Amino acid sequence: MTLSAPSIRSRKRRAGKQPLVMVTAYDEPGARYADAAGVDIILVGDSLANVMLGHTDTMHVTVEEMCHHVRAVAAARPRAHIVADMPWLSYHVDLADSVRNAGALIRAGAQSVKLEGGRVRRDVVRALLDAEIPVMGHLGLTPQSVLAFGGFKVQAKTREAAEWLIKDATVLQDEGVYAIVIEGVPSVVGTRVTEALEIPTIGIGAGPDTDGQVLVFHDLLGMTSRPPAKFVRQYADLGSLITEAIGRYAEDVRSGAFPDASEAYDNPEGLLN
Repeated sequence: MTLSAPSIRSRKRRAGKQPLVMVTAYDEPGARYADAAGVDIILVGDSLANVMLGHTDTMHVTVEEMCHHVRAVAAARPRAHIVADMPWLSYHVDLADSVRNAGALIRAGAQSVKLEGGRVRRDVVRALLDAEIPVMGHLGLTPQSVLAFGGFKVQAKTREAAEWLIKDATVLQDEGVYAIVIEGVPSVVGTRVTEALEIPTIGIGAGPDTDGQVLVFHDLLGMTSRPPAKFVRQYADLGSLITEAIGRYAEDVRSGAFPDASEAYDNPEGLLN
């Protein structure tokens, strides 16, 4: 049975619940492997702009492209909950268009949507919830704000900024989001915002005390061309394995070792004689 947004909402560690495990996926194989590994949440992230399309930020991906990848993930029919990122400029517009954009992601196969920002997003959060679309929040280092931030920089590094982040998290909770991703903040800020909320926090570079963790599929498997961020733990080096395997295939083709007789179909008697 698919994990629902209300079920996720109850997953606070201080209530004795296990930490939530979230990972990104962008296609059917990735979702299938992640679900077989037992993750709780699959995020179809706008990070696909970086790891799938080769862009340097997440701002070069559209609702249509997100829907394409959501459909691919949903085709795996995972038990894990599918949440889709609302891309840049899909919810910075009027409320009717924001709801339509979120609805497109739901129709593509997501069970909820994620958007970035705090109190400035309260009206759109309310509109989405009024349309019966569950919403996950995202605070701290919000990648769609990279131009305003002047780069991918740790956020909430002053007492005032940390207090504002906690206030934003409380506003989102009060509006009805079921969980909040906290990214790129000092560990103590991740701890304090988690303590302040009744809904779960999911950290990425927010320390060990959040109610769950999320990493990008390609980062944890060693499939990116860029150096990993400080908060990434790489669990495999699939990039090297893939290159090695394709290199062996190329060598066999060039040497004539592939295909051999066992990899060719038998010739029916009398064919072309």
